[in-house]
Amino acid sequence: MDSAVRQHRDRLPSVAIPCGDASLWSVLKQVIGKELSKITMPIQFNEPLSFLQRLTEFMEYSYLLNKASEATDPAERMQYVASFAVSGLASNWLRLGKPFNPLLGETYQDERQDFRFISEQVSHHPPISAFHAESPAFRFYGDINPKIKFWGKSVEIQPKGIFTVELPKWNETYTWSNVSCYVHNIIVGKLWMEQYGTMEIINHSNGYRCELNFKPAGWYCRDLHRVEGFVLDSSKARRLFLYGKWTDFMKSTDIKSYDEYNTSSSNRGLKSESSKESVTHTPRKMLAKLNSLTIGSFKHSTDEANGSDDGHCPPEPPDGEIPKSSSTISLEIPNSTTLWIADPRPSYSAEYYHFTLFAMASNELPPPEAGIKICPTDSRFRPDIRLMEEGQVEPAAQEKTRLEEKQRDARKARRNRKEKEEKARWFKPSVHPLTKQECWFYSGGFWETKEYQAINIF
Repeated sequence: MDSAVRQHRDRLPSVAIPCGDASLWSVLKQVIGKELSKITMPIQFNEPLSFLQRLTEFMEYSYLLNKASEATDPAERMQYVASFAVSGLASNWLRLGKPFNPLLGETYQDERQDFRFISEQVSHHPPISAFHAESPAFRFYGDINPKIKFWGKSVEIQPKGIFTVELPKWNETYTWSNVSCYVHNIIVGKLWMEQYGTMEIINHSNGYRCELNFKPAGWYCRDLHRVEGFVLDSSKARRLFLYGKWTDFMKSTDIKSYDEYNTSSSNRGLKSESSKESVTHTPRKMLAKLNSLTIGSFKHSTDEANGSDDGHCPPEPPDGEIPKSSSTISLEIPNSTTLWIADPRPSYSAEYYHFTLFAMASNELPPPEAGIKICPTDSRFRPDIRLMEEGQVEPAAQEKTRLEEKQRDARKARRNRKEKEEKARWFKPSVHPLTKQECWFYSGGFWETKEYQAINIF
């Protein structure tokens, strides 16, 4: 049986663990304005996947990179690469459980019909996860150092790091960084999330770029989930207009159709970039002042301590409410081409941490008859994650504590021996030749290794 074509499971062994009496606010109220990646959270707030496994979900719509490689026009190639960048965020929607922090040296591998993927936790302080995916049509690699902060009513997740796509057929290299994610209603109401900011995808080979604006929901929620932007050529001339929702789809249209639609009297709302009436474009300092009236004194003191005017956070709907898209703006411009549509989640997804079918299979061990060799440091061998997906809460919490203490003890022992942190096995740090930022690059050899060294990290 080949791993690329074998049938994957479509459910977890057990339904999601309820949070019970655990309160996220009780954990976070002591760390307002601070970085949360080092904070130990109760296991009830986790989902049964490692962050390395979550990274693999960027590959769910890898066919978009195959389409990019097949396209002969550079603007078309860019639209597919940009759609791939957006599609990697779709599985985040409704996924409010925190993935397990990977242990230093932990790995995760995945082989599918059209790609193979390897990731490794290459640093513990700061926590950095590196990955590399490859196929005959593309290479996709990068690293993430997630920064998490609590701002009173919301949690901000900043996925620091550079993502790179190479299309060997065209000798092209694209780079981008992901936008921030915000989780709202930490104190009151039901949690919900949004992606917010500008994503710039750059083709370093021909000067093409795509600037995508992920819009905040705002107080009236008219722009909930919306993404839009232009593909620009090397002379900064607009070639295509891309639009959609990061949760659902992306489309493109030619500039003539966009301009005609945008200037028609019935659809002037599309000009949200320059609209003075849109709440999402109310001056940020004013929004910060309005927000401070509802957040309370603890938020005020945090802003003073951090020198922040809250200008980096999107405006929020009223306390406790979950926004629904009330946009009157049409999301169907004439002569549009659909680039990507998110696969529907199974009807029972909410019972299993809102996982997609792709995520359901991430922690599944291949059957012995498949003949697939899994590295002993793979996330699928973590006992805490395995116990949690089986619904065994207390044993999972005990194993999580044991692994965290084991990692701390090993780090302390190395420090006492005046040894440096263990080197990553499959990745090495270097300066990105195009962005000039320090990144982690795959050093090779993982797939060629016949016998993996038995490293006892679990």
